[in-house]
Amino acid sequence: MLKEFRDFAVKGNVVDMAVGIIIGAAFGTIVASLVADIIMPPIGMLLGGVDFTNIFVTLKEGGAVGPYKTLADAQAAGAVTMNVGQFLNKVISFLIVSFSVFMLVKALNKAKREEPKPAPAAPTTKECPYCLSTIPLKATRCAHCASDLK
Repeated sequence: MLKEFRDFAVKGNVVDMAVGIIIGAAFGTIVASLVADIIMPPIGMLLGGVDFTNIFVTLKEGGAVGPYKTLADAQAAGAVTMNVGQFLNKVISFLIVSFSVFMLVKALNKAKREEPKPAPAAPTTKECPYCLSTIPLKATRCAHCASDLK
């Protein structure tokens, strides 16, 4: 059974899948940073200085009575919150990752697609109907039997 497990674990597909998961996780952190640090701040500025990470709804107040200025303040006070802004960040991250995966799969499918075979070249020769020799297509007289071709 140990040998079977070892054979399974070192199969090419399992190793490829593991590498894909590791790279995917690293790509996910890059996209999360892209959304939180690059994309959302300008959108927040356009919407009047809104920090999306601090968009939340207090469901139950904590030890210190609100209103809380930031999500960190609410969580420090022990308040129960619904983190709408963080959810929006994760939705945008998902859209970016899924679009990136779509583009990758599209490129791989295009690379795998077989190139259409070129059309056969137009014939340049024909057979003489009298002696069946091969002669040029534009010939009016057979070079082998001297027959007149019309």
